[in-house]
Amino acid sequence: MSLESLQSFIGDDMLEVDRVIRERLYSDVVLIRQVSEYIINSGGKRLRPALVLLSAGCFNYTGHAHHELAAVVEFIHTATLLHDDVVDESELRRGRETANALFGNAASVLVGDFLYSRAFQMMVSVDNMEVMRILSDATNTIAEGEVLQLLNCHDPDIDEENYLRVIRYKTAKLFEAAGRLGAVIGGGTEEEKDALARYGMHLGTAFQLIDDVLDYSGDFLKTGKNIGDDLAEGKPTLPLLYAMKHGSAEQAASIRQAIEHGGLTEFQSVLAAIKDTNALQYTRDQAQRETRIASEAISALPDTKYKSALLQLAAFAVDRSF
Repeated sequence: MSLESLQSFIGDDMLEVDRVIRERLYSDVVLIRQVSEYIINSGGKRLRPALVLLSAGCFNYTGHAHHELAAVVEFIHTATLLHDDVVDESELRRGRETANALFGNAASVLVGDFLYSRAFQMMVSVDNMEVMRILSDATNTIAEGEVLQLLNCHDPDIDEENYLRVIRYKTAKLFEAAGRLGAVIGGGTEEEKDALARYGMHLGTAFQLIDDVLDYSGDFLKTGKNIGDDLAEGKPTLPLLYAMKHGSAEQAASIRQAIEHGGLTEFQSVLAAIKDTNALQYTRDQAQRETRIASEAISALPDTKYKSALLQLAAFAVDRSF
């Protein structure tokens, strides 16, 4: 399933989610509206809100809370993007200027705070304590992941296990929450809630691993990112860790230098090491493994079009080029 066909399958629901997003973005403070609308409308894939909708659909849910919660998840994600770009001093996201480049760091941080607080207002309106627990736990874990990533920056001695821990916290946790939320409001059993949470966690992990691959192989026109952005920031992602472990001593030293100091002076030698060690294929293989686990997690769910869409979403996560 392509992203377009997935979006078409839940198109009416996504239109309603977009309506909720626009409505809840409103603020009397003009700058809040400007920054929020800029980042929300910047071409994201909306996979996390889609996961809420698909998970709820697995239980034939017919209410409207899934639209509200899908918007909540998107607001939390958007808030993390605003804060991330400030921390990373990024200037481009999805091929456009980042909000901090356009409006300044202070505005980005404060509007990110607004989106977090608006998300909590919205989740309270659903009036479900389990929903509030899931989302409050998720936002706390994501914040821990952000700090862990900050600590890992410029540290070439991070191992694969600790790198995956950052992914589980920072990226996969919101996917996990999205899957569980759909099952909660859909009336799933505890086993079904756990199954969709596991699906989301492994899907989110695979998604981030492919982002790591695309940072060294992607097309700017598709990804909206320059190749090597993560390297320039000194982020020790999985392709680098693998190449450093399996390359020559000279290659390992070059990668270590690049991670420790950031920038792109070692870029060509790092790219060569990644190619020589097949580090991108290794990372893709790990992403494939994660999606297999995700698919197996929901094997016991009834066979529906929504379950089929979830399985195809897992395939898209690793086959994508953007």
